[in-house]
Amino acid sequence: MEERQSGTAESGGREFQRVSDELRNRMADGTYHVRSFLPSQRDLAEEFGVSRDTVQRALRELADEGWIESRQGQGSRVVKTQHIQSSTAKATRSRRGVTLGPLISEAFEQPEVSLDVYTLTSESLDAHIRLQVERIRGGFIAPQRIALRMLLPSATLPLPYPRVKDDAADARLRTRLATITERHTESLRGALEDLATERLVPTVDLRIRHAPLTPAFKLYLVNGAEALHGPYEVIERQLVLSEGETVTALDVLGLGATLTHHVRDADPNSPGSVFVGSMQSWFDSVWTHLAV
Repeated sequence: MEERQSGTAESGGREFQRVSDELRNRMADGTYHVRSFLPSQRDLAEEFGVSRDTVQRALRELADEGWIESRQGQGSRVVKTQHIQSSTAKATRSRRGVTLGPLISEAFEQPEVSLDVYTLTSESLDAHIRLQVERIRGGFIAPQRIALRMLLPSATLPLPYPRVKDDAADARLRTRLATITERHTESLRGALEDLATERLVPTVDLRIRHAPLTPAFKLYLVNGAEALHGPYEVIERQLVLSEGETVTALDVLGLGATLTHHVRDADPNSPGSVFVGSMQSWFDSVWTHLAV
């Protein structure tokens, strides 16, 4: 409701970003599946407590990024989501078209949950973890131990993206990235710590380290048996800054990128086993020798 009360460009920028980020998360986790229609602009404005102008700005950005297709009088339809392409025939048959959300859900249905994550920000992971926290609170699942290690880029690292396209010295997008990362990291930390405090999960082990590396890909290692890997594609897009200014940015989109899915099996020399093992060794080496 802050936007309606203040009407400032700064609050409008924050609300616009909040709406677009949440809609991306919902499309990525399958809440809004491909070919489905988003709620009406009026319903979205009421749900998020923002003006219809803010919703329209968010929908324009999602359309520009290729997530949705909007037509006059027909609403906005989802045309892209986050796909996982499996390297194994068995997984492809059983998980065709599955997105990241269900795979994280499967991991949390086990007594012990182990996640090693390498990513540019904690935004996607925060959304998925919060969904699992609600399932635990609702009594639908009951893991006994959650162990999460997350590798993020060092805060002082001069990342090549996101940045203003024609002004590499402009630090505003780097500041924006740091704010997003900090917000979602604290949200994730709070959600998991609450599970331990409320004794809903007996053991919760969350560790976050920062490495002097620019993430060119994102990596999820799930319960020591599966790996999800996907490159960050650099794109050009319009971003609205907190003061209301629109800039042309070079950025990457983790949500919406295709992830490859690899499964460790009984054959240590199978492609899936080799990939999972090599990426686990890579993660452990960076975690031990480079990250702080």
